[in-house]
Amino acid sequence: MALHIAIDNKAPVAKTVLMPGDPLRAKYIAEHYLEDVQMYSSIRNMYGFTGTYKGKLLSIQGSGMGMPSMGIYSWELFNDFDVDNVIRIGTAGSFHENIKIGDLVVGLAASTDSNYQHVFKVPGTYSPSCSYDILLKMQEAGNELGIDFTAGNIVSGDLFYELGDEWWRRWARLNVLAVEMETAALYMNAAYHRKNALAVLTITDHFVTGERASNEDRESGEDNMMKLALETAIKL
Repeated sequence: MALHIAIDNKAPVAKTVLMPGDPLRAKYIAEHYLEDVQMYSSIRNMYGFTGTYKGKLLSIQGSGMGMPSMGIYSWELFNDFDVDNVIRIGTAGSFHENIKIGDLVVGLAASTDSNYQHVFKVPGTYSPSCSYDILLKMQEAGNELGIDFTAGNIVSGDLFYELGDEWWRRWARLNVLAVEMETAALYMNAAYHRKNALAVLTITDHFVTGERASNEDRESGEDNMMKLALETAIKL
């Protein structure tokens, strides 16, 4: 079966990979933060890059939107390229008043309404969680950078445009912090392959207040997220 990540040249895929959903964000990170950058894959315009950050070899790989797409790309990284660590960097919508636009949320575990887990044939509902080792490194990096984050349960949804408002309130009542669309698939794939994964997310939408991030808020929050992820990655 043909892979969706296909090496276009001799550039390696590093043991630690940052995964934004948007392939153009992958390109931005590679061009603005890495040195000696090489593109290793451009199949379907889902870009992958490898370079160095402060002397550490790192890769940046786009995942696309939604659990099926994340499921494909993270599976291939773990299974076919023997990647050890994946840090997802993305955006999310907050369910809580005290988690505001521009804040960072780390997913300790990822609930989901998706049927993605059916492939693993577990006789119940499986709750995938992040890697404790990466979490410790991210806390250390956050302390050094002065960048705060809130850690807790998030939910990975299959739908972007949900109807009605009760759906998110039910998750919020169980202290789920925020919603996005990819992390549960990443955490399940990492667990299956005995690898490490963690998601750090910038809040760009707020379900309680109805706020949406301005361009300035988005840029500031995402810059902190990228710096935090990069500084965490070089500790692994």
